[in-house]
Amino acid sequence: MRLSRYFLPVLKETPAEAQIVSHRLMLRAGMIKQMSAGIYAWLPLGFKMLRKIENIVHEEQIRAGHIPVLMPTLQSAELWRESGRYDGYGEEMLRMQDRHGRDMLFSPTAEEMFTDTFRSYVKSYKDLPLTIYQIQWKFRDEIRPRFGVMRGREFLMKDGYNFDLTKEDALHAYNRHLVSYLRTYERMGLQAIPMRAESGPIGGDNTHEFLVLAETGESGVFYDSEITDLKFGDREVDYDNVEQCQGVLEEFTSRYARTDDTHDQAAFEAQVPEERRREARGIEVGQIFYFGTKYSEPMGATVTDAEGNKVPVHMGSHGIGVSRLLGALIEANHDENGIIWPEGVTPFHVGIVNLKQGDAAADGACEDLYKALTAKGLEPLYDDRNERAGGKFATMDLIGLPWRITVGPRGLKNGVVELTSRRTGESEELTPELAVARVAEIYAGH
Repeated sequence: MRLSRYFLPVLKETPAEAQIVSHRLMLRAGMIKQMSAGIYAWLPLGFKMLRKIENIVHEEQIRAGHIPVLMPTLQSAELWRESGRYDGYGEEMLRMQDRHGRDMLFSPTAEEMFTDTFRSYVKSYKDLPLTIYQIQWKFRDEIRPRFGVMRGREFLMKDGYNFDLTKEDALHAYNRHLVSYLRTYERMGLQAIPMRAESGPIGGDNTHEFLVLAETGESGVFYDSEITDLKFGDREVDYDNVEQCQGVLEEFTSRYARTDDTHDQAAFEAQVPEERRREARGIEVGQIFYFGTKYSEPMGATVTDAEGNKVPVHMGSHGIGVSRLLGALIEANHDENGIIWPEGVTPFHVGIVNLKQGDAAADGACEDLYKALTAKGLEPLYDDRNERAGGKFATMDLIGLPWRITVGPRGLKNGVVELTSRRTGESEELTPELAVARVAEIYAGH
């Protein structure tokens, strides 16, 4: 992609309505445009990032054996009346009627639709276990939408639902989701800590939230500092292995870590030595629930077991805030000049800056770099605009690509270009061929 042909409406000034870093930088970097309170248009750079995050979520869900589907955003109120949630969900639910006077709602969550789909087709225990999920837009009519995509009214979410014969099987599904979520967040360069949480309107006893530590987080968190030393890494996990998945759950949840909703100061002090007690803020980026037969019983989602008895299935639901993750990534990765995307999730792998547009040697070298990087399977963003060098550097810093290759007549006379790390600011002079090889090597592990 060439910047001269791209739609990247960057802003020099910070919009007055933006209160937190991610909101400010997403508006300034031309990633989103507010259309109404808590509702945003996703512009090319923001949309590209949304798709990158979505792809990682899909890959890790499919790796864990979960099956993608897509449900409608509009739901019939009848399903919610069956489950008993229609009147109790509150004003966050956007209710409406179609032209025939039928009560409808814009999906805030999808337990009822998935349960209805399951009960329509699955009748035998032999078809279990089953986990199906979607990545779909949701709407919750927040009373005070704020912080950009961190607390919007319309948001993109991965929501998955497991259907199992027994509680033990469903708890294995819970553990499987915890493992897949740890992998998902680490691939994006985030450390998301599983914390004991409250279930809220979804219900259920077993639930953990995943929180990324950030000063602007909406939740107070209390945790044992040993947790921040834990890394999932590139270990291989057999998702069918009950003991292995249970072991990961115990490793990542045995130490004290709770949100302020469930915090117990006496337990905190009893379980954690004083030098390891930490109090901070966190951004919720996902949650997993086991809620048993809360939906399957009232909605008749049953299967015939091995003895021929009809039994309600045990269920859980598991969510990742895809659009919210974008805000969390920026909150955790920025400096005074702009965003710093991790290599695991970036809109473009490397920026190419031409210091003298129109110079035959510089133009030719940039074109060659662009072709060589593309041939390696990488996506470069070439700033081929007729702009001052300072403006080009400021744009690259603002949009946060992890690496930048700078090409100018002076360096080319010596046969070199400059490769710069956005995170450290360190630069090295390399031949164009070595610069391409170096960038390819960096991304080989991602």
